[in-house]
Amino acid sequence: MESAASEILIDGAPFFRLYKDGRIKRLSGTENVPPGLDPKTNVESKDLLYSQEIAQSVRIYVPGTVVTSAQKLPLLVYFHGGGFCIESAFSPTYHNYLNALVAEAKIVAVSVNYRRSPEHPLPAAYDDSWTALKWVASHYVGTGPEQWLNHYVDFENVYLSGDSAGANISHHLAVKITNEKLDGMNLVGIILTHPFFWGKEPVGDEVKKPAIRAKMDGIWRLAYPTTIGSDDPWINPIDDQSFGRFLGCKRVLVCVAEKDVMRHRGWYYCEKLKNSEWGGEVEMIEAQGDDHVFHLNKPNCPNAVAMLKKVAEFINQVTKRRRASGRQSKL
Repeated sequence: MESAASEILIDGAPFFRLYKDGRIKRLSGTENVPPGLDPKTNVESKDLLYSQEIAQSVRIYVPGTVVTSAQKLPLLVYFHGGGFCIESAFSPTYHNYLNALVAEAKIVAVSVNYRRSPEHPLPAAYDDSWTALKWVASHYVGTGPEQWLNHYVDFENVYLSGDSAGANISHHLAVKITNEKLDGMNLVGIILTHPFFWGKEPVGDEVKKPAIRAKMDGIWRLAYPTTIGSDDPWINPIDDQSFGRFLGCKRVLVCVAEKDVMRHRGWYYCEKLKNSEWGGEVEMIEAQGDDHVFHLNKPNCPNAVAMLKKVAEFINQVTKRRRASGRQSKL
């Protein structure tokens, strides 16, 4: 009889396999690359510990033009995807993506590493991400432990973003920031790429894919074993009666992909947000013919290039408005 050590409980291939003894084997997202100067984009990065207690770090990116700029730059705080179970802020996938985005948008970016399930089940990732965001905000007066954040960041122009699970985290932190204000940090907007939201009742074409729905339910329960299920507000905030009311920003960009099973949730999010008490601006873009996180897997394809430019444009709209009105934070 097969032992628990080798018997598979959840087969999440090609991403991971969870065994009945609680062990997880990650099949992708395990490679790390060091920070430093990227010769292709002229973006420089470094790693900083944001929590000694949980031994977690962030990777900070600055464009090569920052030292010659007379203006402080918008800040993007990024949360990686991977179903709360795989990938990291230090993988080549995210390192390459943020090098490209920082170069295109001329921003400072902070990529957050958080503890992953199942070793550290949710809400650990949410808690770690909030701890990291508070650490970033502590630099607003210019006396924090990291000089790049002290010198180069315009804390009046801050965005949260992530893909998949990271987009889920971004939404929840944008809500949390309404109730637990971060001194000196003004959250302008969030950018949700292929967001990992779910629910008990199918939306759109989800009803036609029972096998995929079952796998999604399994991934969520792996990430959060004590969850109340697929209508847990952490994974299905959209159907909450207070949805949108406490979202702590006035600008949202949602990116979806035509072949992604979660695309309908992205559209549903936008629809419900527009009809809520929120009152902000929401934009939506859909990549035709592509699937979940295609922009990370095929960064040079036309849809990925177009999406990168759209995200950069979205972040820089406020900067352009402020420059036109003569208001801009200086170094």
